[in-house]
Amino acid sequence: MEYKDIETPRGRIIVNAEGKAELSWSTGFAPKWNEQYSAAQKYIDSEVLRLSEPMIPLLTGMLIASGILGTDVGSGTVHWIAPYAKAQYYSRRKPGSYSGPQRGPYWFERFKTLHGAKVISGARKIAGGGQ
Repeated sequence: MEYKDIETPRGRIIVNAEGKAELSWSTGFAPKWNEQYSAAQKYIDSEVLRLSEPMIPLLTGMLIASGILGTDVGSGTVHWIAPYAKAQYYSRRKPGSYSGPQRGPYWFERFKTLHGAKVISGARKIAGGGQ
């Protein structure tokens, strides 16, 4: 039985004389996709910070600034590092009692409900996954 190599833009599958297959990735495949995935992660992180801002309790603005300072955009983790961030996040006060109608506890959960699908869709486009 004769085997033919399968070649695609991502790489190729080579079958040797014993019938064993070997996968060989194209040299440009990994860097291209890593770059796209990194760009998508940066987009997600920055959108979490940007779109959560109107929902974060506001007195002096330091809680918002602590998110910017505590986050390495592109790392996949957003941190609000103010010492009181946890207390504000889990507060029992209702949204709107913090200097604005949207401002209040559980801002990330509310961000996901309002903007999550749009942010994920945008990240998919950046990463090359379409809708």
